[in-house]
Amino acid sequence: MSRHKASTMDGDLQKVFGNAVPELYEAASGPDASPALARALELRSFLALTEEQVARVRDRVHADMDPDRDMDELSADKLRFDAQWLEAALEARDGYRAALSELLRTMPSPDRQARPVRTAQLRATATLSPSAVPAPQRAGTARARRP
Repeated sequence: MSRHKASTMDGDLQKVFGNAVPELYEAASGPDASPALARALELRSFLALTEEQVARVRDRVHADMDPDRDMDELSADKLRFDAQWLEAALEARDGYRAALSELLRTMPSPDRQARPVRTAQLRATATLSPSAVPAPQRAGTARARRP
């Protein structure tokens, strides 16, 4: 997706995962890639694309409002459309940033790998005195049926 475009959260990803973004994409394509890394990079790609959209609209508005530009070229409809587009792109950007921040905040630290949990099985042991053990009833004999 947007592997080569920078995003505003690249530093956070680098801090959490310990590698530069290109190296993270390479690690995510390997067979032992963590699901958290794959999800984080997916969100990062969406964020980078959305930030590029925000920058394009911003630059277009700046170009349209250039003081040296002919005032007859100004269009209120075009500016309204750009404002709506910018609002949508900023909303998407905020959503991706929030989702990525939440993922990075809640995921386990990279040095803690998932390990199976061992539970100790407790055994209750007790010894009975010989007088407390009941004697078997008629060992080896069959019980008679009652009519």
